[in-house]
Amino acid sequence: MERELKEVLIQQASNWLGIPMQTDWIQFQPTRKDVVGDLTLMVFPFAKALQRPPAEVAAILGEGLKNEVSYVEGYEVIQGFLNIIFSNDHWLHCLESMDRDDMYGISAPNSKPTVMVEYASPNTNKPLHLGHLRNIFLGYSVAELKKANGHRVVKTQVINDRGIHICKSMLAWQRYAPVLPNGERETPANTGIKGDKLVGKYYVAFEKHLQEELASVLERWKAGDFSGTSNAVQEKYKELTLACVGKDEKALAGIHDKIKELAKNETEILQAAKDMLVRWEARDPETYLLWSTMNGWVYEGFDVTYQRMGVDFDRLYYESDTFLLGKDQVMDGLARGVFFQKPDGSIWIDLSSEGLDEKLVLRSDGTAVYITQDIGTAIERFHNYQDLSGIVYTVGNEQDYHFKVLFLILEKLGYSWAKNCFHLSYGMVDLPSGKMKSREGTVVDADDLMEEVVMAATAMTEERGQIAALSEAERKALFEHIGMGGLKYYLLKVDPKKRMMFNPEESIDLMGNTGPFIQYTHARINSLLRKAEMETQVHALRIESNEIALIKTLSSFPSLIEEASEAYSPALLANYLFELTKAYNSFYQQCPILQEPDPSLRQARLILSSNVAKILGTGLRLLGIHAPARM
Repeated sequence: MERELKEVLIQQASNWLGIPMQTDWIQFQPTRKDVVGDLTLMVFPFAKALQRPPAEVAAILGEGLKNEVSYVEGYEVIQGFLNIIFSNDHWLHCLESMDRDDMYGISAPNSKPTVMVEYASPNTNKPLHLGHLRNIFLGYSVAELKKANGHRVVKTQVINDRGIHICKSMLAWQRYAPVLPNGERETPANTGIKGDKLVGKYYVAFEKHLQEELASVLERWKAGDFSGTSNAVQEKYKELTLACVGKDEKALAGIHDKIKELAKNETEILQAAKDMLVRWEARDPETYLLWSTMNGWVYEGFDVTYQRMGVDFDRLYYESDTFLLGKDQVMDGLARGVFFQKPDGSIWIDLSSEGLDEKLVLRSDGTAVYITQDIGTAIERFHNYQDLSGIVYTVGNEQDYHFKVLFLILEKLGYSWAKNCFHLSYGMVDLPSGKMKSREGTVVDADDLMEEVVMAATAMTEERGQIAALSEAERKALFEHIGMGGLKYYLLKVDPKKRMMFNPEESIDLMGNTGPFIQYTHARINSLLRKAEMETQVHALRIESNEIALIKTLSSFPSLIEEASEAYSPALLANYLFELTKAYNSFYQQCPILQEPDPSLRQARLILSSNVAKILGTGLRLLGIHAPARM
């Protein structure tokens, strides 16, 4: 519609106004709800070029469009704005067109460049938690929106299966896993504990023992006992202790954190974990076997969780595979002067000229850091997919700095495609009890949360008592769809950039801006259509102002999909679906449908209802949510 009007203005406006037309003058926007009109054209750019009053120019353009475009029925001028009014026939044509298109709003597949969307990207030392849920649902939905907007999409995750955090779980299992009567240490197979949860249990155990040992070291130092501590560490401790004199509370907290970090590195358990990482990178057989065994437990656990989430991946990348490529790139960049080496052998990059700091890319012992593997993974991906236009990294906003550095490093290494990489930064999910901490075991487990919302949805739906006609299997599937739909929608309806507070009870409410509210409306329309007898002898549909208002909302769906895709924001789609649901429910209350005596109007309302259900179903699918036909 806007495209057609723009073409007419480009072709005719110079004749109407007497000056050459500039395409950037044409700026459309939705008409305000408190004035008459269907689409508004800003006239100020035209008026400025002509040096004539905006209202006068608007009248000329309005009259021209009315005479030139068949579906422009009239116009109103309000100061520098031209409000264009479309005919009923135009809106009826829109309804008939969308009704013929089962994929209304969805662009032709693979009509736009290939894009890779990374999400999930878990560590193999703990189970998935609430924070992962927002990440995964957000990344999955962005991938589906990109696909709906015509892009070829590759869904992926990089599994962080190496590093000091992985060694912490491994070491703790070696040291603290109880030996069962049959002589085996506990495993998922002999305990029935889900693999990722078993490994996560030992990550927490490591932190517990580390804190105990840390307290002991600090106590010894405070008493003046530095046995086994190097002179350099002793001097640093004394320097930090002296720095505490005269400092305010905030400064003292920072110094105490540095003292704790200094002492933490002197604990035996952390040293043992670091030694294990060095042995792993050297491919020590015993260490490597333990690593592959425990990671295998975690992967089996993750697969169960992903299946319930209803998400998928086209390709998996493993940090253990790509960190070596990253190390090669670092050594090559060092030879070319991109990086520099410090006296202790560690390798860095200086980004101070870009307003950033120096960044470590390889430790002094030769082991890789996070950014090392990220460099290797990015290069590997563009090698695997030659037509790849860019990568979307779905990662929390605490990593904003990391991705600025990563993209800059890739550019400095000569990879021009780094400019097309995008960090989909999102805010953390808070709980009423505060921030979650994996190492302290205070996270909300993803499996537990999904089970909780499904059980709550089960209780709520059974209480309503409208599912007697469903079989046991159908009821179970419905409870799952409502619970998971509520959870996904609640996490997706908030702008990704915003931090959010999660409330499980609100997520499954049948009223308000929730997934079940939208699902229920979809089911209600399907029930209506099952009861209806579609007219076959109606030659001309008829619509009135109530129908037109709803058709307007439906007609914006294709542009909404494009906008949400380009903004990487499922929240735009979620809130559109909520507004459409509210609009339809209002329409349903005001306008009789099955009882409407005029067959032309009744048929139009049925077709309109069918298309609302279609778009609700499509939109929910793009959010990863099932749209039940019965509730």
